[in-house]
Amino acid sequence: MPPAAPAGAGVRTSLSELIDLRHRVREVPLFSTPHRRSPLVGLHHSKLRGRGVDFDQVRVYQAGDDVRTIDWRVTARTQEPHTKLFHEERERPIYLLVEQSRRLFFGSGRAFKSVLAAETASLIGWAALLHNDRVGGLVFGNAEHHEIKPRRNKQSLLQLLDRLVRANRQLDADTPLEPDTFGLALRRAREVLRPGSLAVILCDERTLGDAAEQQLSLLARHVDLLLLPISDPLDHALPAAGLLRFAQGGARLELDTHDAALRQAYRQQGEARSARWQRLADRLRVPLMPLDTQRDPVEQLRDHLRVQQPGARP
Repeated sequence: MPPAAPAGAGVRTSLSELIDLRHRVREVPLFSTPHRRSPLVGLHHSKLRGRGVDFDQVRVYQAGDDVRTIDWRVTARTQEPHTKLFHEERERPIYLLVEQSRRLFFGSGRAFKSVLAAETASLIGWAALLHNDRVGGLVFGNAEHHEIKPRRNKQSLLQLLDRLVRANRQLDADTPLEPDTFGLALRRAREVLRPGSLAVILCDERTLGDAAEQQLSLLARHVDLLLLPISDPLDHALPAAGLLRFAQGGARLELDTHDAALRQAYRQQGEARSARWQRLADRLRVPLMPLDTQRDPVEQLRDHLRVQQPGARP
């Protein structure tokens, strides 16, 4: 069997626990306020907000500006490209795509990956409501998914969190793992999201395959993305613990973790998965915030934001 997970706390989540996280959203400045600018705004020229609706001013076009905002009248009059600037949008859809599949029903740290995904989704949802954005999303995994249309009210977020808890409590080691649920969720997001939306992707790090990468690339053409792949330390390194036995359905596997070559190959696979996410984020020019099961999600998000501050060092 896989290595034992923490007993009790961290294996399952509850609606009350996800609701209580609203008290911690001010610790994580994901979105700008009139008195505080989020360090993620402008990151990689991809903003954690859509194009604003309130016109501000016109200035000379600069490299990296969205060509859709070019002011053609001023450009024709001055014979020099000019672009329109907008105030930060006060309300826009935040769409949380949250995986709750058997893949995430595991953890060797403070919480299972499935719990960490739910906690992080809750934090971002409450932060979005505080920022006056509309919140909705899609809970996907195994053989079904549940969608909540983005709305600017607490009830919509509570419906999403309730769906998260239900899906989380249905997970167990024998839950069947359906193929391509991530790709189906991304295709649905492409169908329902309008330009200017923010799609927050919370999934297992191992979920990224060729089809999903293609779907993310297509989605990034129309909406902003925030990528939060989730992993456990045991996804990246095997301890030298001797003979480990794994069971799944009728399949059995034994690994001799004293074999240094085996541990190295395993570690390289984990590094390759992380590198693939980084290459994707760099190519799409979107923020990447990997999460792991060892630490509190508030601390992890805060550390990621601190690194993104201008002049900060990783």
